[in-house]
Amino acid sequence: MTGRSGGSGGVGRGDTGRVLVVGDVVTDVVAVLSGPLAPGSDTPAVIRSTGGGQAANTASWLAAQGVPVTLVGAVGDDGAGRDRVAELTDAGVDCAVQRIAGAATGTVIVLTAGDERTMITERGANVRLRPDHVDAALAGAPDASHLHLSGYALLDADSRPAGLRALTGARERGLTTSVDAASAAPLRAAGTAAFLDWIREVDLLLVNVDEATVLAGGVEPAAQGRALVAVARRVVVKRGGAGAVWVDRDHTVVTSSARRVAVRDVTGAGDAFAAGLLGAWLAGATPDAALARAADLGAAAVAQVGARPAR
Repeated sequence: MTGRSGGSGGVGRGDTGRVLVVGDVVTDVVAVLSGPLAPGSDTPAVIRSTGGGQAANTASWLAAQGVPVTLVGAVGDDGAGRDRVAELTDAGVDCAVQRIAGAATGTVIVLTAGDERTMITERGANVRLRPDHVDAALAGAPDASHLHLSGYALLDADSRPAGLRALTGARERGLTTSVDAASAAPLRAAGTAAFLDWIREVDLLLVNVDEATVLAGGVEPAAQGRALVAVARRVVVKRGGAGAVWVDRDHTVVTSSARRVAVRDVTGAGDAFAAGLLGAWLAGATPDAALARAADLGAAAVAQVGARPAR
């Protein structure tokens, strides 16, 4: 299966087809701290409750670019789940989101200060995503051309069968595929060899520096990318404020810089980056143009509080 590459250097959307995004939908409780956390005491913060989840965020940023997108996931049959689906629908995301009776919608408490953020996670109904629901969503989207999988679906044993089925089902239908590695700590717990086996031959792997270090060792980002293209056809290593590196099997190495903006909240920046990259790459943009578009959306995300596009 070949992915899209090449084309003109522009970032026009073109006919990308529908993108299926598979993974978590949660409620984010974001606390933007006024200073260092004071353990055992009080730390002033600005606190906001908003929609989150890596997959849901990426789908929202894709929709904001005019890309047709379907989110495949699970929420609880509760008020939070209904609110999360309603806000995604309002944002232009088609929701193939299952409501799970007796389960609570996932919640993440996000503590953010400057360029750092710490997440305390209850995945809730997300762990109840099942392969048959993924199959139904794939069958219900005959116009889909690409599937993007949040790594969280693979990193939890309960949702792993659904994540694996998403990749297999997409390939059976001739879709290109991408995976966001999600988070360094659960990657480490799952094991490098296992994760790389799960994602073998995906068309695009996105990792940040910490995730790349878990998967490829503590070398510089281009070398990490060159190691990982033995498994994935293309790799993008996200370096936060230092930019990003694209590496592919054609021996292409492209380095981009980040946009300089005042950082308010880094929550969801990687998800916005992924959406910008996918929207451009799937439309035929060159790696440097795709990275530039990704940097634009990543900058927009960190300049605001919350993980979804400002409306």
